[in-house]
Amino acid sequence: MAALFPPSANAVFRAVVIAIVVAVTVVICAPMIYIRTPYASDAEDPVPQPIEFDHRHHFRDDGIDCVYCHETVETQASAGLPSTAKCMGCHSQIWLTSPEVEPLRASWTAQTPIAWRRVNAVPAFVYFHHGVHIQAGVQCVECHGHVENMPRVYRANNLTMNFCMDCHRKRQGSRAITRLTTCTTCHR
Repeated sequence: MAALFPPSANAVFRAVVIAIVVAVTVVICAPMIYIRTPYASDAEDPVPQPIEFDHRHHFRDDGIDCVYCHETVETQASAGLPSTAKCMGCHSQIWLTSPEVEPLRASWTAQTPIAWRRVNAVPAFVYFHHGVHIQAGVQCVECHGHVENMPRVYRANNLTMNFCMDCHRKRQGSRAITRLTTCTTCHR
């Protein structure tokens, strides 16, 4: 009796099975890999702000410390953003007619806050306290990158649970990790 399929059919069958397994693996794994890339999370993309603000100029050229503008970073959950009054403390004396400072002057005149756009955020169900981390010796650059070198601020890291846990594991035994005892410490 003659064979129903030629001998090459076995090789074709194996190739098709391998291709299906590879395709299923790619379909499952590709989204998991993609979501962790800077491209998917907009990391490293500058966030447009209502006023162009160059941290390089203010920090490096003028020597203004981060805590001057983000004054609650050492004591509260939020680092805080500078108010119009804080900015006008200097800009009522310098760059008075600069078109770059016009939105700031308009905010001051209209008595409306500057609508800064958030660059870094954790999900709403996560509790994060800047002050606790600062007191534990965590430097701003560890999460936010070198903001002092950014002409326009961008998210330097994806602030995922894995990112946070890696940092806490690195600090095993320090004050930063000893207070992290249960899931409800961070997840509310």
